Amino acid sequence: MQEVELLPMAIKAAGLLFEWERLLFLGLGVIMGLVLGVIPGLGGLVGLALLLPFTYHMDPYTAIALMLGLGSVTVTSDTIPAVLFGVPGTVGSAATILDGHPMAKKGEAGRAFGAAFTASVLGGVFGACLLAVSIPILQPLMLKMGTPELLAICIFGLSLVAVLSGGTPFKGLIGVCIGLIVATSGEDAQTATLRWTFDTLYLWEGLPVVPFALGLFAVPELADMMISRMKISGDAKMEKGWSQIEGVKDVFKNWWLVLRCSFIGAGLGSIPGIGASIIDWIAYGHAAQTVKGADKTFGKGDVRGVIASESSNNAKEGGALVPTIAFGVPGSASMALFLGAFLIHGIVPGPKMLGEQLDITYLMVWSVGLANILGAGLCFTFTNLLAKIAQVRITVLVPVVLAITFVGAFQGARDWGDLYALLLFGCIGWIMKRLRWPRPPVILGFVLGHLIENYMFISVNRYGAEWMFKPIVAVVLILTVISIAIPVYRTLTKKTAEENEPKGLGFYKKNLNGDFWFTGIVMVLFVIVLIKSAEWDEMGAWLVPQTVGWGALFFTSFIMLSSLFLNSGEMQRARTTPVPKENEEAHYDLTTDLSYMDKPLLYRRVAGYFGWCFVFVAIAHVIGILPAMFVLVFGLMRFEGQETWKMTLMVSTGMFVFAYGLFHLLLRIPWAPALMGDWFPVLRTIPLLKLV
Repeated sequence: MQEVELLPMAIKAAGLLFEWERLLFLGLGVIMGLVLGVIPGLGGLVGLALLLPFTYHMDPYTAIALMLGLGSVTVTSDTIPAVLFGVPGTVGSAATILDGHPMAKKGEAGRAFGAAFTASVLGGVFGACLLAVSIPILQPLMLKMGTPELLAICIFGLSLVAVLSGGTPFKGLIGVCIGLIVATSGEDAQTATLRWTFDTLYLWEGLPVVPFALGLFAVPELADMMISRMKISGDAKMEKGWSQIEGVKDVFKNWWLVLRCSFIGAGLGSIPGIGASIIDWIAYGHAAQTVKGADKTFGKGDVRGVIASESSNNAKEGGALVPTIAFGVPGSASMALFLGAFLIHGIVPGPKMLGEQLDITYLMVWSVGLANILGAGLCFTFTNLLAKIAQVRITVLVPVVLAITFVGAFQGARDWGDLYALLLFGCIGWIMKRLRWPRPPVILGFVLGHLIENYMFISVNRYGAEWMFKPIVAVVLILTVISIAIPVYRTLTKKTAEENEPKGLGFYKKNLNGDFWFTGIVMVLFVIVLIKSAEWDEMGAWLVPQTVGWGALFFTSFIMLSSLFLNSGEMQRARTTPVPKENEEAHYDLTTDLSYMDKPLLYRRVAGYFGWCFVFVAIAHVIGILPAMFVLVFGLMRFEGQETWKMTLMVSTGMFVFAYGLFHLLLRIPWAPALMGDWFPVLRTIPLLKLV
């Protein structure tokens, strides 16, 4: 890699971004991010997964601007429901509730918003500046990196993400293994061996990232929202006038606090695996320990608590981009979806992004900074309107978003297999969520799978086993082992939530629960992976499946044995721990715990939601995907959501007209052939009716 001059590339990137079309898409991404941020249960991760398929036909610069516009501001607008209703829009604003909601109850909601939005934009700009400053430091470092070093760093990054998945490090590691194995599906690039294609052409080029990501995240989140039918109510209102100005003044009076918390957010954000779920709490805790008089005022409506939380959660985005760009190691789960966008557009993270593709890197810097400024400005202007969006009924919102999800998934390969993959991984993702298995490690393993396989094949083929003993590699691998060993030890020695739990060796039959059997199924699948991959002759085909398979077999066996005979395994702890946080960064999970619901009601709603998903696919085969969207929205709203006939017809018809105009007339999506077109071939000859 040759060193590239930085200033000319930064100027070139600014010119590219400030072309009116890209500014338009950046603004569109910001608006979508703000809307998703105020809706509890949705957020950046789901939003990015939904956007990903619609970037296929964009140039890389426009696609990155659109996605960064959305991803940068969801933690700006999430402040609105946190302050007004005491319900965070995303997990990044959880700490904001402690002082923001009490301020709203005292009639100071405007001041809280002014402080939050100003702190957010300053934190976001700080994160962008950190990314810009990191480039000249990382560029010469990357010159010294070879394939073994890059492989070791990828492994280290995955280990961090896995073990930072709440109190279940082994489950996080298994999740990484699942993602890596799924990524090996298709024709092997080195040996042309077909792996896990199940005799279908759909999987010959591997599973598309879009239905996989949407299935793991969007479908389960929408499922829990529809099942719980959560409602948002608040006892605080936004006062009129220029009350937000007081909050702006508060931020500049506490500029040193803003700077410190922004540094915390950006610095911790650059460490793979540490997401917004803990960064805002760390910054809030720092403020509580260092701000004068905090012990008497924090938690009771102190504007400084709002400033600390909000300045840190926006700064993390710029920090999270640093390891993503430099090493191909996502700094967070949402960064994994950015890597998916990189793969779609042929962008290879690592040395190239600090060399010949440096203009894309600097475009990210400009996009993060500008998106934060634009997002804060819109929040200042339209706070009341955004607050109303947060109160849209779930039974109206979920069917519409779910319908868009199906069309988005179809953009993966534009094959019926996309919808099957979406349903399959949607069911798996929901089961994982119910059993409190961390899902971000799965998507991280998937998007890094091809990169790791390529690095591993080159390293082993060129150096043999000696690649592990190169100085930098050895140090990184030792750190990897330590990073896994410490949280695993703490997890196994940590006391359970139940004080009277028996300890010691024995057989604990009560742990033969759904979690145990799910782990057993995963173990059986990896046994099959080991048996099947052992039949392949070429090293390039079996190297990663064998390596990953043996690791997963160890992790699953350990969990099952410790759960049954030691009563101190992760499954038992997951069962007794109330609602652990996932490292998802996307949202505050309002619907994780459904234990309050009666079992018959829970089962009926689960069957209703997933039943309509399967009905959609079946009907789509008959009348086409776009007409089936109307049926899906209508059915979910009327028969599951119990909405009125008038509301149901208005929303479902409006949704169909919108989808028809956008997807059929504007984007000209070639729909998969349906039976209706076979029965009435004339329908395929009329452009306006060519939906089947």
